[in-house]
Parts: sequence; structure tokens; C-alpha cells
Amino acid sequence: MTKAIGLDFGTTNSTVAMASLDRAITLARFGADTTYRSVLYFAENEDSRTGKLRVAAGPEAIQNYLHTKSPGRLIQSTKSYLASRLFTQTQILGETYGLEELIGILLRHLRKATEAQFGDLGATLVAGRPVHFSGTRDEADDEFALGRLRAAFANAGFNDVRFLPEPVAAAYKYQQRLTHEELVLIADFGGGTSDFSLVLLQAKRSARREPAHQVIGNDGVGIAGDTFDSKLVRNLVAPLLGLGSEYRSQFGKILPVPNWLYEHLERWHYLSFLKTRKNMELLKQIQYQALEPEKIDALIDLVDHDLGYRLYRAIETAKCALSEQPRTQFRFDEAVMAIENPLNRNEFEDWIEPEVRQIANCVDRLLAKCNVTPSNVDAIFMTGGSSFVPAIRRVFERKFPSVPIRAGQEFTSVAEGLALHALELLNENSPACQFAPARNSPPSPKVWRSTLWSCSAEPRLPSVFPAKAGIQNGGF
Repeated sequence: MTKAIGLDFGTTNSTVAMASLDRAITLARFGADTTYRSVLYFAENEDSRTGKLRVAAGPEAIQNYLHTKSPGRLIQSTKSYLASRLFTQTQILGETYGLEELIGILLRHLRKATEAQFGDLGATLVAGRPVHFSGTRDEADDEFALGRLRAAFANAGFNDVRFLPEPVAAAYKYQQRLTHEELVLIADFGGGTSDFSLVLLQAKRSARREPAHQVIGNDGVGIAGDTFDSKLVRNLVAPLLGLGSEYRSQFGKILPVPNWLYEHLERWHYLSFLKTRKNMELLKQIQYQALEPEKIDALIDLVDHDLGYRLYRAIETAKCALSEQPRTQFRFDEAVMAIENPLNRNEFEDWIEPEVRQIANCVDRLLAKCNVTPSNVDAIFMTGGSSFVPAIRRVFERKFPSVPIRAGQEFTSVAEGLALHALELLNENSPACQFAPARNSPPSPKVWRSTLWSCSAEPRLPSVFPAKAGIQNGGF
């Protein structure tokens, strides 16, 4: 490793940071932004002699999607598929791609854009990973997902990748502000997962001989921003596209329109792959026999014209508005669809209440696993887009009433922390982050502040994790 590079490959956005020897951080910029949309856009090549598709990524992909008139496909939220053994390959405009290949293409474009600013990145970097990948049920699923992610990085020329849990990376960033020891609960809310780490941090300039970081425990759940988006789609959009409606079968029997169509509509990574010949034929058949054909016609229009990203933007705009004000207006006016409905924060919070409860239960599970009470925690550091959602913040305000809740660099702190860890790895004499080993019974609160745990040069997650209630994989 010749440069201290941290890469946070996210479900929705990705970020790259570089740390200098004085620990100053430089973020790669992509136009006016420090985040790079984790999207791909495939279009037919106008040069018929090559026959290959044109591929764009990040902001270029979005511009092509919005302005190109030729047929194309926008692919987003590919990270959410990593744990799915059902996804091996897919057809895009007649060409076959594997998941590792798709993510590798995205990472190659991200690498090229970053190298225009930082120079050659080499083959080694530190990358983030969730505590538990979206859709996992056990440790074997997590290892499977991590293996695929490692292969995708290799496809982009990164053959030596050190993976660090995303909340632990955020702890590296948070530590820069410390003047004293703190036991910190890091809460990282991404697009696909919500991840938590309890980390005992020393002030960076501390003269004490204890390790600078001790990770007491990690946990996570496959619920985050995309899940909250899905609740808005189901309640505001899907009923107007035929959810709950019926059609008449060829034998005259009245049947409900298949619910799985709307489950795909609600999940951005599924929606990208809903436009297949088989699915379009099914939709047209249902539309012909539907009791409310205009609704199915609107669904066909949404899928056929690849309006998923436009719908995503409308949903995201409404969700962000509700983080700042108690009510807003949801607007989506595309092709044959024109929706304008009032939306208030209370009904949104009712829709996401089961998922917020699962997030709260995950925090409780982490505390119990580590024998830590809320009063033992010195501070909470929240990062990621969903940290702005008032219902999420209330979970921590109620659970930790006397603990300060801090935030900052919500979309870049993980990448910055990854770069800081990469800088430590450059120095062979720097102590690596200390991880609590797997143990049948965690240390008591009095013990974990005074006990040092051994670790390898590359930080690893404990080998034992509790079972997690994640999003179950469905069909494609």
C-alpha cells in the first residue's frame, strides 16, 4: 500500500478518501459532489459494428438515463444482492452479466474518476463492509457476500483489500475529535443495512499504553433507507398501479394481481430487473384481463419506460422533507402517471414503525451481548442518510436519555475513517484496531475498560454473531 485510500462502496452512494501523513483527509470529488451514485446505465451502442453495450456509471449514468432517448437500463442498489445465492447472472439488453461483474464495472468507473484526482490507486486499499449484509441469515451468508464483494473489487484491479466494518470505520473518524476516553455507540445507517458498533476510544494524543481502539461488539440488521422508501412506494404509489386490484383468469375466475410484482416495485434493486420479456408479457396479459386496466397500464408504462430512478427521486424528496417538517406534498408526474398527495410525518412513522422497532431491538441485542447498559455509554455517533429520520433519532434519545448524540459528515465519515485506518496500516509500528475475540460470555462492564485483547494485523469481526432478522431473499 503506497497511498492511504479508503473506499466506502454503498448501496446508494459511494465515497473515496485519501489520508496524508499528517492525518488530513482529502475526499474525491465527482463534479460538485463528494459522493458517487452507485448506479450503472446500459444503452445500445450506436456503432453497430461492435455490438457491445455502452456502459456509464455514477453521475454520468444518471445523466444518460435522464437524457438518452435510445433504449437503456438503469441498475441500482446492486450491493443488496451480494448475499443472494439466487442471483448468479442476469440479461441486460441481450447480454449476460454476473453480479460480481456488474459491481466490478461500477468500481472500475469509480476508480477511473478518482485516479483523475489522486493518481494511480494501486492494488491495495481499505474498504467498508456491513456488519451483516442485507438478506443474510447466518455467518455463512455473510462470508458468501463478502467473498463476492472481494471478487468484485478484484475485477476493478484491487487485489489486496482490507475490509473494515463500516461503523468501526466511522469510529476512526469520530476519534479525531476526542480529548478523553469514551465508550461510543456508532450507528451507521446506509441504504441497505443499519450497523452498530460499541467502541472504546482513547484520545488520539493519549500517552497511555492502551490500544487506541477496542471494539467491544458489533451487530446490524438489513433495514435502512431503502426499506423506508419501500413503505412510501407501497402506500403512495403501488395502489395506483394495481396493488390490491383483480383480474379475470381465462377460466373466468376473479384473482388478485400477483403481489410479488409490487414487492419488486418497492425494492430499488429488484425494480432494476423487473423489465424482462417474461415479466412484460405477464403484465400485458394481466392488463388485458384486469378489472381496473388503467392501473396495470400505468405499471407497464413505469416499467417499460424505466422510470424507477425518477420514482426514487420523488420518494427520496418526500422522505427528506419529512425529516425537516411535519408534512409535505408527494409529487410524481411521469408519462401516464400524475400523483400529487399530501403526506405527513405521523403516517410515515406509522408505516415504518415495525422496522424502527427491529432497529431498536438490534441495539438492545448489542448492549446485552456486551453486558453494557445505556448508562455505560459515553456518547452516540450517528452517520448515514437515515440518521436524519426523526423516528430513528428518537430511538436513541429514549434509550440513552442522558447520553449526547453527535453527528457530522453523515455521507463521508465512513470513507474518511477507512482512509485513516489505511494510514495506520502504512506504518508497521502502528497498533491495529483491537477486536474483542469471540467468547461464550462477554466481559462485565468493569472488565472491558481495563482488559486488552489481542488482534491480528488485519482487523476481523468476531467469529460468532447472533442470528439476525434480515430481509429474506425473493425471486427475480
